[in-house]
Amino acid sequence: MSALLTHDIPPDAGWSLLVRRGRAITFTALDDGANLSLLLFAAHDPVDRLNIPDTLKAQMRANVAPPMVLMSDRGVGLTSVTASSLDWHDCISGHSLDVHVPASSYAAERNGWKRSARSLLVSELRKHGRDEDDLHACVNLFSKVALDDDAQLTFVDGHARAGDTVTLRAEVDLLLVASTAPHPLDLRWSPGAVRVEITEAAPYGADDPSMRFRAESAHALEQARAVLA
Repeated sequence: MSALLTHDIPPDAGWSLLVRRGRAITFTALDDGANLSLLLFAAHDPVDRLNIPDTLKAQMRANVAPPMVLMSDRGVGLTSVTASSLDWHDCISGHSLDVHVPASSYAAERNGWKRSARSLLVSELRKHGRDEDDLHACVNLFSKVALDDDAQLTFVDGHARAGDTVTLRAEVDLLLVASTAPHPLDLRWSPGAVRVEITEAAPYGADDPSMRFRAESAHALEQARAVLA
């Protein structure tokens, strides 16, 4: 299916886009170790934004992977994860903050200066009339964390390679807000680029994997349809 839009997000950059329901959004890592911190909002109502705790609790998971449904505060299915070359995308570590960024300045490094995901995400939110109050727990696509011997969360190096992909299906009209700053637990500070491709998603019915995953997943997708009715 031909792409409706293709855009490459450079390393350590912000990006946002309004996406209509029924679209498939495919993210492709263009560099080893790429990370994409992603926020999701329903375009129709500012109340409906991605709720990570409810998404995980309802679907009995500690990470994001197909065929999960990413749910809003009110239990509305915002997107379904329809495909992924990786079995784990982190959603419990949050996005990077200014304290995670090595010393850097625009005066010295120009376009190569280093910025946190928080800074980049807030900058994108402001383009859509939103601000810091709209930040929420994000999904870190292409990243994985695990417990070490001391039961501390650590970044899993080498989890994602150039060419890895993940596809989301928009269940409602969406505002996507993203940053390619490194994962907050990745101490290398080696950001990678990510390609975004928007296509038409195939229609689906009761046999769709996301509909069949859990009763809560199906309910979230039904709620999305009810919102649009």
